[in-house]
Amino acid sequence: MDFLKTKPHPDFNDFTAVLKGTKKPAKVHYAELVVDEEIKKIILEEFLEDEYFAPPVLNWGSSGTAVLSFNEKKTQYKKYYEKTIKFYYQMGYSMITDMMFMNNFEALNPFKIRSTDTSILSKGERYWANEKTGVIKSWEDFKKFPWEAPGKYIDEYLYNLDMISKLLPDGMKIGISGTFFEEPLEWIFGFENLFYLMHDNPELVAEVYNKVGEIIYNFYDAAIGHEIVGCIFHADDLGYKNATLISVKDLEKLVFPWLKKYSRLAHSCSKPFFLHCCGKKTEIMDILIGDVQIDAIHSFEDASYPVKEFMSEWGSRVGIMGGIDIDKLVRLNETDLKIYIRDTLDFCVPKGRYVCGTGNSVANYIPVKNYITLINECACWNRQNA
Repeated sequence: MDFLKTKPHPDFNDFTAVLKGTKKPAKVHYAELVVDEEIKKIILEEFLEDEYFAPPVLNWGSSGTAVLSFNEKKTQYKKYYEKTIKFYYQMGYSMITDMMFMNNFEALNPFKIRSTDTSILSKGERYWANEKTGVIKSWEDFKKFPWEAPGKYIDEYLYNLDMISKLLPDGMKIGISGTFFEEPLEWIFGFENLFYLMHDNPELVAEVYNKVGEIIYNFYDAAIGHEIVGCIFHADDLGYKNATLISVKDLEKLVFPWLKKYSRLAHSCSKPFFLHCCGKKTEIMDILIGDVQIDAIHSFEDASYPVKEFMSEWGSRVGIMGGIDIDKLVRLNETDLKIYIRDTLDFCVPKGRYVCGTGNSVANYIPVKNYITLINECACWNRQNA
């Protein structure tokens, strides 16, 4: 692994300056919203000759330990973050995106759909959103929902930030990450239930979104001022391959007002607001840039909007993150993958306001060697363009 031959020099300030367009890129920075735990385990154990330690709670509580008390989780948090920080540092990242607050919140979800994980690095079981129904179907369900529970997870997260501050290398920052739109969509209501209720009981839908919006705002508000927090990297998939999941009119009523609040909160602390948003975003980009005032956008797939095309149309107005297509990372041979990555870097980096990375996340079905190829190609580009 060529990138391990040189000492890492994380520089979050340079990273953000490139995305904001206030500085021309002197090198390729790269970032990820998520690196699956199975990928981290292989890298730590087989390449960094260290041990791996799993988080106390994974997405949707799939580790089965969400019932642990905070005191029981403290030791596990420390061991997990020690190994996670080493992974991101040695791999050359300047930012660690952390979703531990959301992992705890989503552990409240009883409507997980389980199936066998057939990925290269299997989790054993994979968890899916329930497309039919969710926790809330009526005002009575609304009253029973444990709205107060996330408050204790905020307290846990602030403890974690203080603990991480003693571990984080100079130049690195934490990107705090929450999800707002997807929580009612995927499990509080469920897809079909939400869409019916948007017609049959819009008042209930609006109230749930306001409740969830407030939870995420309180989390961001509590954490954004911490010295090791560099940004809000919010994650909400608003679209699919061809359009937005709900109408732009409904997004303007339910979603964009809260995204604006999150963005203003980050900017009030002189920190950037990045948005991960899967799907076709063309119809809402003017709103995201001009009204929400995002500083960078993340998540691209060649099937809906290749990053090079997106860079050509929007790159002068907003930072672009990622774009190395997941399907190509899975399927291409090493030679063709290198050519594809190099072509993307040659096109995007000189234009400025670009950091590299996968189009979505480093999923456990991506061959580890292909993920390493991506990191190596960034390192090679830096050496050749120094």
